[in-house]
Amino acid sequence: MPAPVKKKTTTEKFEEALAQSRAEGYVLRLYITGMTPRSSQAIEHIREICETHLKGHYELEVIDIYQSPSVAQAEQIIAAPTLIKKLPLPLRRLVGDLSNEERVLAGLDVWPKK
Repeated sequence: MPAPVKKKTTTEKFEEALAQSRAEGYVLRLYITGMTPRSSQAIEHIREICETHLKGHYELEVIDIYQSPSVAQAEQIIAAPTLIKKLPLPLRRLVGDLSNEERVLAGLDVWPKK
């Protein structure tokens, strides 16, 4: 006689979906204001962090709010540079040049490789 199938709780389903989204990768958007030194630093820092800690598991889109003001307005960007982690949930926002690697990793829920 086959063993009874245990139904998954909503929490178990959510945790599985969360684990799957982390396995599939991170979706990041960096909002900048033109090619200012601060914007350039933010781009350089986040690319370095992603290549070191998320290599092959991230998608990074850089958006210049001067060229796409409607996108910035829709995302309610009030300071730049701003990095938004869309996936995996929860959504997070980090503001600044992203030079503090530990704070960026904590904000992304990524922990350094030992």
